[in-house]
Amino acid sequence: MLCVWWDQEDVIYYELLKPGETVNVHHYHQQLHRALREKRPHYRKRHDKLIFLHNASSHTSTMIQNYLETLNWEVLLYSVYLPDLVLSDYHLFSTMGHALAERHFDSYEDVRKWLDEWFASKDEEFFWRGTQIARKMGKIYS
Repeated sequence: MLCVWWDQEDVIYYELLKPGETVNVHHYHQQLHRALREKRPHYRKRHDKLIFLHNASSHTSTMIQNYLETLNWEVLLYSVYLPDLVLSDYHLFSTMGHALAERHFDSYEDVRKWLDEWFASKDEEFFWRGTQIARKMGKIYS
């Protein structure tokens, strides 16, 4: 499983889980905390113009909702009933899927290396386009 936290500039944080690993509420909270601490520490202090979209079931937990409340961000709630919001993920993962077509990896480390290189190959315009999709859809449905 690949968990990716990204914004309009680039990938903030990603974690490639090993076979059999899953994401629970505590793991999700750790990922969010790492993403903020390691790559976007200034986001913790910003209370304006920050819109957060997440599409994992962990986002419904009280722990995550309380944490996001302390950040005072606008949160776009992902819903299976609003499939257009998935377009931002589609933007990222469909492009990645095309690049992965016909590829085979010999190890977990080979996959991590490929991901590092693939994410680094994407420019800010690529990520900006993906976030604009989510922003537009959130305004339509709010």
